[in-house]
Amino acid sequence: MKTNNIEGLTMFEINVLIQQGAKFVAFPFIFSKMVKRIKQSNIYFIRPNESTFKFALKHFYLNLSTGWRIFPYGPIYVVKSLFYLIKGGKDYTDAILIDLNTNKSIYNPH
Repeated sequence: MKTNNIEGLTMFEINVLIQQGAKFVAFPFIFSKMVKRIKQSNIYFIRPNESTFKFALKHFYLNLSTGWRIFPYGPIYVVKSLFYLIKGGKDYTDAILIDLNTNKSIYNPH
């Protein structure tokens, strides 16, 4: 999964923003290719004073337009995406921080 909105930020800046209230959230969506259904989730870094509504609404419309075609689970996933729209996304901050801290590279100014 790709993490969006962290371009140009160092690990220190990410940790400072998280202490100020930032978080990593995901908005699940589903689409179909013929008979196969594919569930995906984009992860976004939400800054302390930023709203999650613009990200959640895009994924809800994607679910609404493609999710109903997948029967019987499509309507369930559309309702689930509406739940995450209202909730503000599924919080993955702890899991992403553990992954970033274990995979961080050594700082080399040259």
